[in-house]
Amino acid sequence: MTESDLRTVFGENLKRYRIIKGFSQAKLAEILDISPNFISELETGKRWLSSDTLVNLSEALGVNPYEFLRPLEISNNEIITFINEYTKKASDITSNAIIQALEELRRQYLL
Repeated sequence: MTESDLRTVFGENLKRYRIIKGFSQAKLAEILDISPNFISELETGKRWLSSDTLVNLSEALGVNPYEFLRPLEISNNEIITFINEYTKKASDITSNAIIQALEELRRQYLL
């Protein structure tokens, strides 16, 4: 694995864990008291980080430091779980939108 490959893996993992935690780049940067641009450059592999920053990222995101350097391997079960979870969320959102639209139509025609 080259340094470029390592930076790519690190950046992809950083972005994934940041999103899972629900942080924007700006929010994570604020927590760590660093520049949002620095987070962006880490995620795109343009910059590297100190061991202190790695530890701080690990603590902020609740991830062991080595997890940032491990290539992502997704199992079929993880994919199925992800699809099922987001299919349910999409179904709930759609159902709620339809119910709200029907209620609005009832209100308009009952007036």
